[in-house]
Amino acid sequence: MKPTQLIIFFLLITITSQAQTSELGTLADQIYFNGEIYTMDDNRPMVEAVAVKADSILSVGSKEDIMKLKGDKTKLFDLNGKTMIPGLIEGHAHLYYVGLNLLEVNLVGAKSYEEAIERVAEKAKNTPKGEWIIANGWHHDKWDTKPALINGYPTNKLLSAAVPDHPVILIHASGHIIIINQKAMDIAGINSKTPQPDGGEIIIDINGEPTGILNETATDLVSKHLPAPTKKSVKEAITLALEECFKNGITGFHDAGSGGYMINLFEEMASENLIKLRLYVMLRGTQPKLLKKYFKKGIQLNLYNNQLTIRSIKLMADGALGSRGAWLLEEYTDAPGVHGHNVTPIEDIDKIVKTAYKNGFQVGIHAIGDRATREVLDIYESTFKIKSSNSSKDARFRIEHAQHFDPADIPRVAELDVILAMQAIHMSSDRPWAIDRLGEKRINEGAYIWQTLLKSGAMIVNGTDAPVEPLNPMAGFYASISRKTLKGIPDDGYEPQQKMTRNQALRSYTLDAAYAAFQENAKGSIEVGKWADFTILDRNIMTIPENQILDTKIAMTIIGGDIVFDYNQTD
Repeated sequence: MKPTQLIIFFLLITITSQAQTSELGTLADQIYFNGEIYTMDDNRPMVEAVAVKADSILSVGSKEDIMKLKGDKTKLFDLNGKTMIPGLIEGHAHLYYVGLNLLEVNLVGAKSYEEAIERVAEKAKNTPKGEWIIANGWHHDKWDTKPALINGYPTNKLLSAAVPDHPVILIHASGHIIIINQKAMDIAGINSKTPQPDGGEIIIDINGEPTGILNETATDLVSKHLPAPTKKSVKEAITLALEECFKNGITGFHDAGSGGYMINLFEEMASENLIKLRLYVMLRGTQPKLLKKYFKKGIQLNLYNNQLTIRSIKLMADGALGSRGAWLLEEYTDAPGVHGHNVTPIEDIDKIVKTAYKNGFQVGIHAIGDRATREVLDIYESTFKIKSSNSSKDARFRIEHAQHFDPADIPRVAELDVILAMQAIHMSSDRPWAIDRLGEKRINEGAYIWQTLLKSGAMIVNGTDAPVEPLNPMAGFYASISRKTLKGIPDDGYEPQQKMTRNQALRSYTLDAAYAAFQENAKGSIEVGKWADFTILDRNIMTIPENQILDTKIAMTIIGGDIVFDYNQTD
């Protein structure tokens, strides 16, 4: 071959190589292959391999094609038959309180009131007298044995006798009702003359004396006396919560209501690259100055290398079903005359929603009972009639929890394009006793009606409301498709016609959760150009027998191409 021919030959090779690089992109930093890879992209539901460059997905497709992007520095991840899915997104939970729950006395799993008190008494032995003790997670409906009850709840007599020298707060798993001992009552100044608060209740005995049980807004009477946590302790709690997210395969997190102090701390930690999680924060609607600040400042998108977004507001319409605080159209089946509580005046909610809409902010409102969901839908419907230069037809307003609907209101959800953040695990935990609260007719027609809502065109975002429920998304996935308790009861599931399919359940934890945060173009599916956020499971939850799902382990959690959890690296 002549010199000129050699030059032309090498030029052709260079041009071909450059053309291939231009077509496929640059060489990959990472390649994942040899597993079951579910993309949540309807056009290509499964692929053989995924290539990553920096923090984004470079290419997806066949192993043969993706391996063409392999370079000398490319890291190869052989999945060895494991299952890879888009990074799981927690659709409604409370980051700080997840961590705080790990630092305080944990009452989850206590089989009786006595066992819960024993855990608190043990903590008191090593706590200086006079210091507050806070315990979380008791649930009287899950106790094997129950003490004497007033209005369905245990009084503080046993607690006060067992722990007399420390003010104590026992927080119900729902977070909507507490029991305080006599020491805490004395500090808060709660006695028979204390007036009942709006939107809450001090439960009293037959003699008119307070029992230590405080429901909904009545909890504010004691919470204002708690010492402010130190910045160090708050950061420790957040760090623990982040670790808990990563080991549960969580790559995105919708934080359902944080105040100004917490948001400033999130920003500080994110600026130091200490969050890593895709944190979507809802502003706490009870802080007018905070809302005013952000209405002026505007929505904050993908701050600090996509760790933090602030564009939503969290409000409260009612309480919880377990505490009979959920606001119902008809009285509770097991409590004649009781309809629950409207914890924030409707006119206040309406004003904030309309102001948020005019300023381009999303709104998510806690509404559990059918009266609350109707009131929220009414507010949203009237709000969407407003014409403003800043408001958008794509508001993506949400109802948080949305456990119970009157049948007449079900079609309105899709008609108004309202997103439902429903925690499937709540059905699993609550359904055994929820029928006592609502009765069979209301349970069948309007409670936890996932499939009915999906068929109507509504969108459901899944999650756990942690620390109300454990953060484990596999429990939420199992509850979604089985409608059973975590003990596998009943055999066919509660109201089995309302089960989600496995694809619907996975969508509710990935692409639809991303959509609910306006981030469907950046995450929620494994597609070219999206963030390299993945969850790798040790088995295929889309095909294994239902009773094996709860045994599924998170093998690896990846955010932006960085491995934030690796099961093989844990102790």
